[in-house]
Amino acid sequence: MARLMLLDTASLYFRAFFGVPDSLRAPDGTPVNAVRGLLDFIARLVADYQPTHLACAWDNDWRPQWRVDLLPTYKAHRVEAERQDAPDAEEVPDALAVQVPVIQEVLAALGIAVVGADGYEADDVIGTLATSASMPVEVVTGDRDLFQLVDDEAQVRVLYTARGVGKHEQVTGAVVRQKYGIDPHQYADFATLRGDPSDGLPGVKGVGDKTAATLLGAYGDLAAIRAAAADPSTSLTPAQRKRITEAADYLDVAPQVVAVARDLDLGLTDPARDLLRPGVGEDRPAPADQAALDALSERWGLAGSVERVLAALRAG
Repeated sequence: MARLMLLDTASLYFRAFFGVPDSLRAPDGTPVNAVRGLLDFIARLVADYQPTHLACAWDNDWRPQWRVDLLPTYKAHRVEAERQDAPDAEEVPDALAVQVPVIQEVLAALGIAVVGADGYEADDVIGTLATSASMPVEVVTGDRDLFQLVDDEAQVRVLYTARGVGKHEQVTGAVVRQKYGIDPHQYADFATLRGDPSDGLPGVKGVGDKTAATLLGAYGDLAAIRAAAADPSTSLTPAQRKRITEAADYLDVAPQVVAVARDLDLGLTDPARDLLRPGVGEDRPAPADQAALDALSERWGLAGSVERVLAALRAG
């Protein structure tokens, strides 16, 4: 059965960089912990789920200017954290920056599709591919924002890696409802209302998870909640009405920032064909370029990880 696995690549290589010892180095001393960790993650995920189609979604722009123009606080603290070399910085540390081009070269040699879009984040690429897919989809990420894509009917679920790839959680509609008391299609409005400090979303003052879920349960979506706040005959409390009304400027723009794009032109002629996993079909060898992969493996000391990912790609 055809299945598509979409990897939030930066989420995974950041996790590998901070979770795999930096003592893992190439023969010339260059750190390769992120490269090897990412390859081992891919090997494990492919072996466990056996997707027929596979893509690494890429952050062509991790903080798109159009989102910043709408909401200047969007990820602003991560820029400041980078200036101070803090742990929650989004900008790539030097020891990781040198590994990103290696990751790109290795993925190309393996034949794993890397898909990005200028002016957009990997989340938007994933949103577009997951929404348009004609097969079940597994989205691998540590980002809760992508819970908005969960769709049991369309067979889209998230493999949530916040506790580690080896301890990931399979997030379905039932899981979202159990965790937050909302349906997945309400998650973007939920995140907008309660805010998210990790993304620089202030939220509506005084509205946390419970209140956001209660409001969405009563009114359905953010537009209806705002309409209720403007109507004195509705059952909103005076405090809720005041908070929603005072947050009007924020609520005018935040939904566009939080919602992932679902209609990007990704330049794929035939996504079902272009995203076929290496090792599936006679014209999809694993690796796509053996000579290039051998050279990269020797130069960067990746033999063990390369062997594991090839074994997973060739299985089934």
